[in-house]
Amino acid sequence: MAAAQSPSFVGLLTLREIRAFIRQSHAVAMTVFLGIVYALGALVVGQMLILTHLPPPYYTEILWSAGPTQPVWSFPALIVWAPWGVVTLPFFATVTMVLVSIGVAIGMSSAILLTAHLIRRRRQHAGAPSAYGAAAGLTPAMLALVTLGACCGTTAAATAGIGAFGSLTGSSTDTLLVNNWLLGVFQIVVVWIALLAQEMLLQVYGELIGVRGATRGATGSAPAVQFHAPRYDRRFIVGIVLRAVLLVGGVAWALAMLSDWTVVAPLTASVGQWTAWLLEYEVVAILVVLAALFPVPVAGWFARQARRPIGLAVRAAALLGGLALAAGVPPPLATAGLEGFGNELLFVLGAPAAWGAVPPVFGVGLALYLRWGLEYLVLGGFATAVALGPGRALRPLASTVGTVVHRADESRAGAPAGNVAGRAGGTPSSDDWWAA
Repeated sequence: MAAAQSPSFVGLLTLREIRAFIRQSHAVAMTVFLGIVYALGALVVGQMLILTHLPPPYYTEILWSAGPTQPVWSFPALIVWAPWGVVTLPFFATVTMVLVSIGVAIGMSSAILLTAHLIRRRRQHAGAPSAYGAAAGLTPAMLALVTLGACCGTTAAATAGIGAFGSLTGSSTDTLLVNNWLLGVFQIVVVWIALLAQEMLLQVYGELIGVRGATRGATGSAPAVQFHAPRYDRRFIVGIVLRAVLLVGGVAWALAMLSDWTVVAPLTASVGQWTAWLLEYEVVAILVVLAALFPVPVAGWFARQARRPIGLAVRAAALLGGLALAAGVPPPLATAGLEGFGNELLFVLGAPAAWGAVPPVFGVGLALYLRWGLEYLVLGGFATAVALGPGRALRPLASTVGTVVHRADESRAGAPAGNVAGRAGGTPSSDDWWAA
């Protein structure tokens, strides 16, 4: 049997298990085919490819610029005028389409293979998480299809999620359409996050359902494993909902900095504005997204680094960013570019700027309440709670986690590892690390 490799964050970020699963299933050709089909569909839906009969002259041209009023991220652009139609390939929209097509092809191929594998083993694995596996495997394709053509800009207004994304990031639909590079970044991030969830599915449950992967070797039978499911109760439901809310809000809040760049040029922004972007936006967003995706690893990291400089620095940054976001900042900082829920609430109540009042991005209404509730209060409050007590703050998320235990490790330990949420203050084991 080939030597197994240990799971790592590098393997997670590079989708090592998914790539190995596709390669070992001899499905590379299917992956390429799905990518080409999706790319063609995106070209047509985004009107980058228009099929029609055109008169001569026929030509191929590269445009390096189209005047100062045109977005710089669209150039160089390739234009092909042919008898069968016209192809227009702006630079960043084309890069986005290629990356998303690759992601969708990988996600769809592994989803099809995983679904077929689970159907074959259904009778042998009664009670295994087959339904969960099939649904999670299809997630990248479903999310990508929702935003099909958004990177091309011309049909983005018809995408149902664009308005909600604008509300979460502090942009209007018109601003998003003008700065369509932000839609491309949004689509890439969404597909990549969905693929990370699929990668975790294979890393956690691959051995359990008999799927060979990069971390289990290419030959031989997989080691015997046992799955310890979490307790399905009200605490589990609350934890699942909280993880979903944190993930959606965290991703949108991380992209909100890019949304601000459509209004404030980053190269000319003040020190206070950059402090707000890095501390209130990115520190909070990254912490929240990591906690939502990997509650047990994040809890383990804080447990190991609790008294070390790096751990104290992360907790201090999370505390400052979380408090500024959820509560607000004093007047001198508010005038420098930082602000939070309290500052915007003061403005809505009619307080003067001398008190620290800052006008919100939106007027009073649903969009403002969504921004306040989901991003300022929930994300800021969660980051503050993690900074003050990581174990307690992450316990509701960890209660949704099951564990996959090797029977050999179980016999050495003398007892099942069980659910990490049931341990009081213990450091998660290596088996718990990827059961997220």
